[in-house]
Amino acid sequence: MWVFEGFTLALILAGLMVVLWISEWIPVYLTALLPLLLAVPFGLLTPKDLAQCYGDSNIFLFFGGFVMALALEKWGVHEQIARRIIAVVGDKKSNILLGFMLSTGLISMWISNTATALMMLPMAVAVVEAMPPAHRQSKFSVFLMLSIAYAANIGGVGTLIGSPPNTQMASILSESFNIEISFFDWMKIGMPLAILLLLLMFLIFNYLLGVERKDVHDLNFHTLPWSKAQKRVLWIFSIVAGLWIFREAIGTYLGINYRDENAAILGALAMFLMPSGQTAKEKVLRWSDTEKLPWGILLLFGGGLALAAVLEKNGVLQFLASTFESFHGIGLLTAIAILTTLAIFISEVLSNLAMVTLFIPVVGIFAQQTGLPLVPLAMALTLGASLAFMMPVGTPPNAIVFGSGFLRIKDMIRYGFVLNLISLALIILFVILFL
Repeated sequence: MWVFEGFTLALILAGLMVVLWISEWIPVYLTALLPLLLAVPFGLLTPKDLAQCYGDSNIFLFFGGFVMALALEKWGVHEQIARRIIAVVGDKKSNILLGFMLSTGLISMWISNTATALMMLPMAVAVVEAMPPAHRQSKFSVFLMLSIAYAANIGGVGTLIGSPPNTQMASILSESFNIEISFFDWMKIGMPLAILLLLLMFLIFNYLLGVERKDVHDLNFHTLPWSKAQKRVLWIFSIVAGLWIFREAIGTYLGINYRDENAAILGALAMFLMPSGQTAKEKVLRWSDTEKLPWGILLLFGGGLALAAVLEKNGVLQFLASTFESFHGIGLLTAIAILTTLAIFISEVLSNLAMVTLFIPVVGIFAQQTGLPLVPLAMALTLGASLAFMMPVGTPPNAIVFGSGFLRIKDMIRYGFVLNLISLALIILFVILFL
């Protein structure tokens, strides 16, 4: 009886949070606190489980990245980089969109999509803020912000190391089913899928810009000399980016197991300890500068993880998994379509990493029982889990960019739904053709 009650209460909590996130009747950050208010009193989670959600390692990755982004903004480093991007692509709005999409997508193929979003967002903000005030709330500013989140998500599916769900799937298949997914095995599907999605996203956004696409503004982005403080901030940021890119090689060489959040915290500490070079005692950052950090995003991400834990601990995800038993006898194409659809839309409110961790073993058992090939099913599920574009809690890049203040959830839902449908069709096509 208690299990049933927990199941029902978990569904009610999930439904309430989704409705409040979509409607924005209260600030989305307050909605993320509902598990803190309700999960323990109603027996949905233990205090320890709840604390682990709001203290997840990715939250500290966010925190470290936000601190470094704050230093970039304080000393105008992001403006310097944005000046150089505009100098290359030109100051026509359509060219700026394309430049940011391709840069973000290509970087995200090789380092964490979360780290990529953290790096690119301050530059996009600098471009928007350099425009006349009347243009800052235009379609272009919305599409530019969305392009950072969406391109980071899309680029993350290009390689096996681009997004945590990719490596998680490969690990589960190797450990539990003795199936090896090589870097090339992943890339022969992920890379062309990512490139095509990036180009389609640009064509859609460019079309929706309407007459704005031809606008050319003098952004006054002429190259300027680098100050001492800017150089020091850029060095710290570059070192952290290098630690992100070569994490596995460095960890193996030194014999230590450091993670992305360790590098981010190291960079954050360095910003508080490094002299700015402007005056004798001034540091790059002071603690008072952290008043500008988007603390609400940390709560938002923690709330999303807590919701995922509530659904897992109270049998909702297991119930969804059990529904696969009724699909015996279906064909491979139908199975791929169902799994991709579930992955894309469930990941809108759950962690994509949690989605893959929970469902890949279930899919493996289902494949063994039905005789269907496991690799196409697992690839479809994992690709779909990383291509959730509608909700801030869907993926870390979505949450990061939503914290810029230039977006509303309605914007993400409106344009994200279209990209969800396009991603669904392309994943099915690519998995069938290449596997």
